[in-house]
Amino acid sequence: MKTVERISKENYYLDIAETVLERATCLRRVYGAIIVKNDEIISTGYNGAPRGRANCSSLGYCPREALRVPRGERYELCRSVHAEANAIISASRRDMVGGTLYLVGRDARTGELLPDATSCMMCRRMVINAGLESVVIRISKTDFVTVPVSEWVENDDLPLPRNET
Repeated sequence: MKTVERISKENYYLDIAETVLERATCLRRVYGAIIVKNDEIISTGYNGAPRGRANCSSLGYCPREALRVPRGERYELCRSVHAEANAIISASRRDMVGGTLYLVGRDARTGELLPDATSCMMCRRMVINAGLESVVIRISKTDFVTVPVSEWVENDDLPLPRNET
């Protein structure tokens, strides 16, 4: 009897999240996310403008790029709702508590996987409040990192107070 080589559960779900990102409309980076609990997909999300609003791919430009905003800064100027946020918005908290979010990112221009993909500070806060237990992030076609959400709770992102002297 021939044995069938199966991919890991993590890569199975990451492949699905990677398919979800094909709907993303960002011109910089495209992300796909899925939330899984008890081996059931609870919800999916990709980054794109709120329903009914024009997205960057339709407009043909990125407002943050037009203003030369560096990566990771001034998210309030971004037209998109992030993939993690869209997945969380589409699910009930009671269905997500204890679940896992799978996240994949690609460069919108080159299509290459982002080896440094991670959730922004705003999305981390949403992941924490959603009650998710871990986030699995693809870093290559077969490699991934698993981040316990408790680390994001413990490593609070509050800025250090300024020394006013």
